[in-house]
Amino acid sequence: MKTNRDEGGASQGAATAEKNISLTVNGKRHQLMVGKDINPDHTLAYTLRETLGYTGTKIACDHGSCGACTVLMDGEAVLSCTMLTMECNGKNITTIEGLENRETGKLHPLQQAFIDYTAFQCGFCTPGILLSAKALLDKNPSPTEEEIKQELAGHYCRCGSHYLVIKAILSLAGKGR
Repeated sequence: MKTNRDEGGASQGAATAEKNISLTVNGKRHQLMVGKDINPDHTLAYTLRETLGYTGTKIACDHGSCGACTVLMDGEAVLSCTMLTMECNGKNITTIEGLENRETGKLHPLQQAFIDYTAFQCGFCTPGILLSAKALLDKNPSPTEEEIKQELAGHYCRCGSHYLVIKAILSLAGKGR
């Protein structure tokens, strides 16, 4: 997963000079005015939840330690609590609300696998884990159990459902999605 610490600070200074931020979230374009809709210090997690209403993105630790806030940015898993909204101008964001098939409303195969394998208990961490798993399967359709564990290493699940999460993801490994 990427955090804003993975990127240099160069983009932050350039984005601050702009008055509007444009994000595409789950296929819908949003224009946000700095000072009106968002502040320069708003994180992507805050903006998604509080400004745009995508409450499936969870904020737990708010320091990039637990993975609950994971979303996809241009197809890559990122910790949205460590990304400033200003750094996301022009980006395509996918939240848990965007995984289902837009035309049919049918759950994404990963979501269905999590249900089939009961790969959650309280469900708080599940959106972030699902999005990290999607990013992994998109770049590696046949991951090994070890590769799955490595990808999910940044996710903290207090319920201890990781072994079922791994089974659910493995059930899709190598299958056309």
